[in-house]
Formats: sequence, structure tokens, C-alpha cells
Amino acid sequence: MNIEITNLTDSNCEQERLVSVANHAMQQLDLHQECELSISLVDEDEMTALHVRWMDEPGSTDVLSFPMDEVRPNSANTGPGMLGDIILCPDFAARQAAQLGHSLQQELELLTVHGVLHLVGYDHREAEEKAFMFDLQDKYLSEWRSQQ
Repeated sequence: MNIEITNLTDSNCEQERLVSVANHAMQQLDLHQECELSISLVDEDEMTALHVRWMDEPGSTDVLSFPMDEVRPNSANTGPGMLGDIILCPDFAARQAAQLGHSLQQELELLTVHGVLHLVGYDHREAEEKAFMFDLQDKYLSEWRSQQ
């Protein structure tokens, strides 16, 4: 997997762990080993601008996913593709992490897996979709953490 990460914030997260958890999720989804992914960490002003422009939603958010090629799970045999972009907002994520009682790093790792799942077509608009997506998210994150 070719995963590029860019931190445009002063957040001091462990970027190599975000790359590692994204790689794990992509492998579990059986994506081609040469799939490409971009992860960017942005400040709240930038995330707000992206959220308004692309989702027509006010204010900031924790994660946005922008798929490029229509890469789907179990597509390793169809060849490489550009999975897309995951945009993370550490400031927003830090507030969520505090509410949930875990670290910013843990929240960013969860949001990275969440973003990968969105890029391959999973969603959580309907209760059944949400249950399936969040089960996968928890499974991949738990598997990855047990290997660390």
C-alpha cells in the first residue's frame, strides 16, 4: 500500500501509527497492494471550509473522506487504484477523545479506519449500515492494536 500522510497542524500525533492502521484496514479489505491513499491532518478553519464546501454542512467535523477511483473491498485482483483522501481534524478529534475517555492518538486511529471504510463505499446513514460499518471498524482497530 502506498500511503502518504501530511500534517498541516501543530498536532504531535504518531503519524506512522496512522499509516500502519490504514494499511491494516486496507489489507483486511483485500485491496490491491499498490493502492494509494492520502491522509491529511488539518486545522479547524480548513476542516470547516471543506465541510461547508463539499458536504454543505456548517462547522467543523472530525473526518472527511474523498474517494477517487471506485475501489471496493475484495478488489485485490482488479489492479491498483487511487483509494482517495482522508482528512482528519485533530482539534475536533481531541474534544471527542476527551468526551470518550481516550487519547487523541486513539481517536485519530479510529477515525483513520473510519475514513478508509468510507472510501471503499461503507456508510452509516441507515441503522443496519451503521451497525455493519462500526462492527468492521471495531474489528480492524482491535486486530491492529493487538499486533502493536
